[in-house]
Amino acid sequence: MDIGTFKAKETVLFCPNHKKLFFSNQLHSLVPKGGTFGFDVIVEVGFALFVHCRNNREVMMSLAAKNVFVSEREVSYLGRKFIIYLTLAHHNSQQRLRELMTKRGGYILHLDGTCEGDSPNLFCGLDEISELVLDTIKIPSEKKEYLVPFFKRIKKQYGEPKALVHDMARGIIAAVEEVFPGVPDFICHFHFLRDLGKDLLLDDYVKLQKRLRKLKIRPSLRRKAKYLEQKIKPGCQTIDEIMVSLESGRWQTTSFENIPLITAYALIQWVFEYPRQSNGYGFPFDRPYLDFYRRMQNANRLLKEIKNVHLRGNIKDNRPFYKIYWATQIAVKDRQLNALAVNLDQKANVFDKLRTAMRIALPENKNGINDNGDDADMKTIEEQVTAFRKWLVSDTQNKETYAKMVEQIDKYWKKLFADPLPVQSSEGIIYIQPQRTNNILERFFRAEKRRGRKKNGNASMSKLLKTLLAETPLVQNLKNAEYMKIILDGCSSLAERFSQIGSDQVQQKMAEANNNSEKILPAIKKLIRDSEFTKKIASLFLSESKINANCHLRS
Repeated sequence: MDIGTFKAKETVLFCPNHKKLFFSNQLHSLVPKGGTFGFDVIVEVGFALFVHCRNNREVMMSLAAKNVFVSEREVSYLGRKFIIYLTLAHHNSQQRLRELMTKRGGYILHLDGTCEGDSPNLFCGLDEISELVLDTIKIPSEKKEYLVPFFKRIKKQYGEPKALVHDMARGIIAAVEEVFPGVPDFICHFHFLRDLGKDLLLDDYVKLQKRLRKLKIRPSLRRKAKYLEQKIKPGCQTIDEIMVSLESGRWQTTSFENIPLITAYALIQWVFEYPRQSNGYGFPFDRPYLDFYRRMQNANRLLKEIKNVHLRGNIKDNRPFYKIYWATQIAVKDRQLNALAVNLDQKANVFDKLRTAMRIALPENKNGINDNGDDADMKTIEEQVTAFRKWLVSDTQNKETYAKMVEQIDKYWKKLFADPLPVQSSEGIIYIQPQRTNNILERFFRAEKRRGRKKNGNASMSKLLKTLLAETPLVQNLKNAEYMKIILDGCSSLAERFSQIGSDQVQQKMAEANNNSEKILPAIKKLIRDSEFTKKIASLFLSESKINANCHLRS
């Protein structure tokens, strides 16, 4: 980075007695064996791509300004090389990382994976206490047979964890029971609630969505809003007067002519503001389509009350009120829609009672999917969930409706409530309270996806997850000062540390990464891009079958 492009003449010494070559240590501390770019360039590219989320072209331009010229293709190559060097430095430091965690009393292992579409599953093991990524792997799915070897690898590298936290995936639970028998094992409260809520609400919620689409209420209201918008003059003074009137509770205007037009338009827009009622938790915690229907009901009720009201006898035309009223009346009077909404409300109230008992993802909170739950005493939460279960079981009228919910609560009861764990640290006995959620990993995966989208400008993560090296999440550890101190191992920089890693190790890992790549072979890619591909296959195979048939007839 300091020199730019240069040529070096290296004198290689040979010992005839030992049949050994001696290379320049100074040169090989700057540039990898057989490499073109220095270790500092590799580190610069790695940080730009994976920490600062720059795309290849931005990195190329940034390096060019420093008199280092690379192509976009070379940027990708150097990025992969950075991850491989970091991976090897991480693996070489595992014993020291284990010692660090032991001094703190051990580690709490959070397990989770992410995938999208037909991509492989990027699965991670992360320590809750230090928030370090311990190990990663890419697997076809979260089946037990893929997870058991990975869990055994973590156990061998870092010892047995003090506790585990994960979601309710069957494969994870089965693999944990095999590899970590007897270790306190807990499921994420957020995932537990989400799965229960989906089982309880999803069928009715999907039916509500479909019914709303069939009645075409939203398109109808949008058309009417567009029509009314064209009638309202920009900068209309009546809008300000309505706002002042709403604040004071009394009409603050001398002209009532445009009030129905503006009020009807505002009501439609208020109905379409239904997503604001959601708290960012996602379904089933948020039920936006139900919120839309309830807002539409409220607007319909209000319009019914005011559509025939004549303000001081000055309103000439109430047609906007009538039009919106009749548009919403279709949905409000629909018996099937109303029955679905009532049923959903009843079930949602029960689900919200459980949320309140578990003190997590509460309707009044605004933390969204980053919610870790209230800092309530675990014993208190357990008592509240016990009371909720008794209340639910006592409801004999709806016993069948909530039978599965009760069954799930009973099934996972022991995995829900974790007492503080006493552990031996360098400072004596300390107590560690496992987190109630797996949000530490969920946030990590969301950050990974944001970085990928920012770098590639692509909403789909499927392609990124296919090409991403499995060890890429280790980059997150570089923010941790203790981790950096450990992997540097006395070196002043990552570039110096990378120079101490054998080039043969790097080449072997690069070869493994290329062999495991899911990229299409160049020849196949050229073949399938032929616009006549399918026709040529048909022609080829059909002609072959004709030849075989003729041969058979001749014989």
